[in-house]
Amino acid sequence: MPVLPPSSPSSASSASPPAGSPRDGVVAALRAAGCVFAEEEAELILTGARTPRELAALVERRVAGFPLEQVLGWAGFHGLRIALEPGVFVPRRRTEFLVDQALARSPEASVVVDLCCGSGAVGVALAAVLGPVELHAADIDPAAVRCARRNVVPRGGTVHEGDLFDALPGSLRGRVDILAANVPYVPTGEVGLLPSEARDHEPLVALDGGADGLDVLRRVTAEAPDWLAPGGCLLVETSEHQAPQALATFTRADLTAHLAVSEDLSANVVTGTKH
Repeated sequence: MPVLPPSSPSSASSASPPAGSPRDGVVAALRAAGCVFAEEEAELILTGARTPRELAALVERRVAGFPLEQVLGWAGFHGLRIALEPGVFVPRRRTEFLVDQALARSPEASVVVDLCCGSGAVGVALAAVLGPVELHAADIDPAAVRCARRNVVPRGGTVHEGDLFDALPGSLRGRVDILAANVPYVPTGEVGLLPSEARDHEPLVALDGGADGLDVLRRVTAEAPDWLAPGGCLLVETSEHQAPQALATFTRADLTAHLAVSEDLSANVVTGTKH
């Protein structure tokens, strides 16, 4: 099932569906809360609810403004269903472009690291296409680590808790073929402008990239060459206006930098390859 575009439900006096068929009641409740795609969301919620009590609880959480993916307990990403928990960053469809860029540049990769992994969606998507790989994922947020283990461990991977490279085993130094780092890149002053679903229900550490949005990107780039195998690549997602600075940062780290853009997905991915 596809991930629906985000909507912005507002508070409602009651999440209980009005009289009528269950579907009509759910649609009405979601529409009253401001959900733009009320019909599509209602179908997903009805499919996920096992009892009337559970249905009411799911509708109540959606009406309260929780992201649909957190309400359902999963997100669609790169053709996969990724388990998701409350308080964990929701993988965006545009980040599928980062996965595609990694696969295009390292189709024979055998060691993959998903840094700032959140739910582990990027690493899992890479492993699903590459086949058996040595997969590691890491995040500083304990809630993300717990969630990522639900997705990564069944793929034979390992999830580590800690701050960027400090979380990884030293045995990975110089061996990583794909280092995917979906770093936070929203400038601190712009976090308050994000949709309420992100501001209120996703961890700040997954959103706030510092004054210009590039603080974490700089930290990752500075250390990445020590961890990459010869020919290995670092990939990060960034915004259009940040891309020139990101490219310059990669070049200063002695990585061969390349910018790929998807206008359809509004995605910008900077890749740096180790000589």
